[in-house]
Parts: sequence; structure tokens; C-alpha cells
Amino acid sequence: MAPSHVFDAHPLVQKLESIFALADDEKAAILSMPMQVATLRADQDVVRVGDSPSRSCIILEGMTATYVSTSKGRRQIVSFGIMGDTPDLQSLLLEEMDNSLSTLTPCTLGFVQHAVLRDVCTRFPRIAAALWRSTLVDAAIFRAWMTSIGQREGYSRMAHLFCELVARKRAVGLVEEDRCAFPITQTELADALGMTAVHVNRVLQALRSDGHIVLDQGWLTVPDWDRLVAVADFDATYLHVKENRPAA
Repeated sequence: MAPSHVFDAHPLVQKLESIFALADDEKAAILSMPMQVATLRADQDVVRVGDSPSRSCIILEGMTATYVSTSKGRRQIVSFGIMGDTPDLQSLLLEEMDNSLSTLTPCTLGFVQHAVLRDVCTRFPRIAAALWRSTLVDAAIFRAWMTSIGQREGYSRMAHLFCELVARKRAVGLVEEDRCAFPITQTELADALGMTAVHVNRVLQALRSDGHIVLDQGWLTVPDWDRLVAVADFDATYLHVKENRPAA
């Protein structure tokens, strides 16, 4: 069997390990899954509402957005996907997609056939449990976003999203000290936060001027994490990352 660090380098293993402890044979099973790797440009749909895909994707590089559009063409982004996420995993059990998935940036995606996923989950029930836990965390993120849109004013709502993305990226090794890639545009922030583009711009300027964030050429720096957490009213419990769970 390969050394443990080889398994840990797999983006899906990294993601699942952040919320669920896997054994080496389970990591090896994930690593052995046949995967079709594809590079997609930014702003390209991966799956759309009404599709019935026969495979799910793992984000190997880049960021995605899960979204729903109204009949008038207005878009609501309901989640952002980062490395290691399986943003369309629900298609494994649902016959028809009820949301769309698009790339935000140029992405490298690994597509795994549903038949392969079902076989792995049958042979390794704890992998099935880990994937289930991952989808439950996705649902918790949806609830947190609904709470922000319904109950937080724009300043703390945006701060909360920044905290969430930094916490999620830190869990899979994408944060160096207090800095991480942040390629999300103001238009995409508006579609995610339920705000106008003008309001997004004003709130961004306020967060910058108050010293809570630094945005520079697609990189986000948080000078004082505790201050940003306080402004955002952020509690990472809903992300269920192992390091954030209280001790037993």
C-alpha cells in the first residue's frame, strides 16, 4: 500500500479528512477510482437544471458556483465550490438536477461515473458516510447563507461570507498565514449575497477602510481574524471541520 501522504494529497481525500477520519484502505479506494480529468474555462456550465448526469465531479483546481435562475434570467448563487468539493454529488441519488453548476475560474475537474461511486460506497460504507456527511455540511452552508440574507445587514453579511471561505480553504490547505486566493467578482458577490452591485462595492470599500480585509489582484488578506469574526457574527460550527468541533 502507498504511504499515507500519497493518499492525503488527493483533493477529495483532503476535503473528506477535514470532516471525517478515513482509514488508509478507504483513502486508497478513493485514489483508485477511475477519473476523467477535464480543464474548463471560466464561466462555463458543468451541469444545468433539468440535466440527468451519469457522473459527478470533484474540483481539483479552481472555484465553482452552484446557482438557480429565475424565469426572468436573474441568478442566485447558492454556494461556492473549492478544491476537494463534489458540488454536484446530489446527482448520484437525484434523477434530475434542480440547480446549475458553473465554473467561476478556469477549473480542473475530475469526473467520476456514478456506477464507480456506488461501487466504492457499497464496498466501503464509511466512504458513503463521509460523502453523506459532506452533503450535510453543504446543507448547513445553505442554511447559514439563508440566515445571512434574511437577518444580517450587508456589512456583516459580506464579512460572514469572507470568514466562511477562509475557514473552508484553511481546512484543505489553501490559506497561507492570513492570505488566500479570492477570484470572486463583485457581480458574483452580488448574486451570492442578494445585494446590488452598487451596494457590494460600498460594503467592500467599508470593510477595506475599516481594516478588516485587504483585496489585491484576486488575493484576500485578513489582517485580524478575530476582529473579522466579531464583525461577521461568525461561528464555524456549521462547517463541522474537525479542528472546529468541540472536544468530547
